[in-house]
Amino acid sequence: MGCIIGPLSTNTPQLHPCGGSATQWYSGTKLPSYADGNGFILIYPGTPNMSNCWDVQSAGSLTHGQGGDALGIVNMVKYTLTKYNGDSSRVSVMGGSSGAMMTNVMAGSYPDVFEAGAAFSGVAHACFAGAPSATPSSSNQTCAQGLQHTPEQWGAFVRNSYPGYTGRRTRMMIVHGQADALVRPQCAIEALKQWSNVLNVTLTNKVTGVPSSAYTQEIYGDGTKLQGFFGTGVGHIAPVNEPLILKFFGIMS
Repeated sequence: MGCIIGPLSTNTPQLHPCGGSATQWYSGTKLPSYADGNGFILIYPGTPNMSNCWDVQSAGSLTHGQGGDALGIVNMVKYTLTKYNGDSSRVSVMGGSSGAMMTNVMAGSYPDVFEAGAAFSGVAHACFAGAPSATPSSSNQTCAQGLQHTPEQWGAFVRNSYPGYTGRRTRMMIVHGQADALVRPQCAIEALKQWSNVLNVTLTNKVTGVPSSAYTQEIYGDGTKLQGFFGTGVGHIAPVNEPLILKFFGIMS
């Protein structure tokens, strides 16, 4: 998982998967080279807990300002914005697997911090709420197997994470492989249901072959607030497509 702060104004946390590390996630995508060429800041948080999985199940991370890994990441962003005089209106977050799950948590608990997010093979915000842990070996895998709620119920989880908040909501990109047996494709469908409710947009179009032949793009509204991508034959974790993310984040055209 990670954060982007763009054109020295944009700051993006990059959030690693379970069993991973900040160093491995740094080496796992081409985003650092894009940062050098486009002048944005990348932040690579790391967690040593729960087999290096993010605490997406904890009440602290699922509640604005109440602690957990989520608040630690937010504090890293705020420090970086202050130190480098970044633009707080252009902070994004992305990650894969557990990092994608945490990306949804950050978007739900801290919409005032994150303008956009991209989740590769994750689950909806609060999907793991109340579980003893959120690792692949956890006794409760109901969430990762495709826990279902209505869009309204999913949306309520987001709104309840920051009661009384009326500001902007984080724009989201959800990417998932149709052959993912660890975090089932239904998880992406549920995340899209959640954000379509929160962002008040509905599915308007499906486009095959975007960004490549294996994928189908789902466009909600005009596509500026919410997009989904499902890859045929793609497993866990769906590969990161850097230009796709950076275009959605508004860093590249």
